[in-house]
Amino acid sequence: MDMKKSLSNHTHSPNLEEYNDPTMYDMENDEFDGDFAFIEKWASLMGGTLIDLACGTGRTAIPLAEKGYSVIGVDLHEGMLERAKLKAEEEHTDIRFELQNCEELELDMKSSMIYMVGNAFQHFLTNEAQDKLLRSVAAHLKSGGVFIFNTRFPSAEELLQAAEEEYWRTYVTDDGKQVDVYTTSHYDALTQVQNYIIVRKMKQDDLTIENELRTTIQLRYTYPMEMERLLARHGFRVIELYGDWEENPPVDSKPELIYVCQKEKELDMN
Repeated sequence: MDMKKSLSNHTHSPNLEEYNDPTMYDMENDEFDGDFAFIEKWASLMGGTLIDLACGTGRTAIPLAEKGYSVIGVDLHEGMLERAKLKAEEEHTDIRFELQNCEELELDMKSSMIYMVGNAFQHFLTNEAQDKLLRSVAAHLKSGGVFIFNTRFPSAEELLQAAEEEYWRTYVTDDGKQVDVYTTSHYDALTQVQNYIIVRKMKQDDLTIENELRTTIQLRYTYPMEMERLLARHGFRVIELYGDWEENPPVDSKPELIYVCQKEKELDMN
């Protein structure tokens, strides 16, 4: 199967604009490892080959492989995946990377553990997309296996953000440039989709703005009771639910929801 050809429509999706510079993505995200201990704990419990969906540049897959785990990394963004391959080669890690749409997985195996971190679940914007993702996961998960993923908590504070630019964070590029990152957002209650504009202000040595980069991204918010019903429909039971990667209970003040779901049975979704 020619994956590049089959993904031609997906890789140019406007909702992937935020990932078109994989190097910048790594500068902004590589230091985050708060989810790693949790994922590794479950990897050691479940054993076998892990499937990392929406693996991006390999932030989680590569260190797992370095610790001796067998990992398959799947992503539909060719640029992100190419950077993941390069990083894996530099670290001398053996990872199988697949350029595929997570909604239409075609892997030649089933796993005891599939995971999707970085709030990637929110990229599945419609009911149909969520259904297709969960069908793909179920088809590649052994009975009794687990699917682990996170999603931002749809609190009022998260959804009803001010329309004006809001400061998010600052980081320094490899060549020493300071970048201030701001966001604006608008929530569509009918679709449960938050429409974000991310503004990166690159500064010169005297901290005057040298350049601005604007990208957009859409993220779907799914409420906990809605999520439980959705997962059950696809044969999953939520066996653990947390508000952060330190395994604290979910509450309004926590920024996300961490789901550990067990595949209970095979379902005919045709």
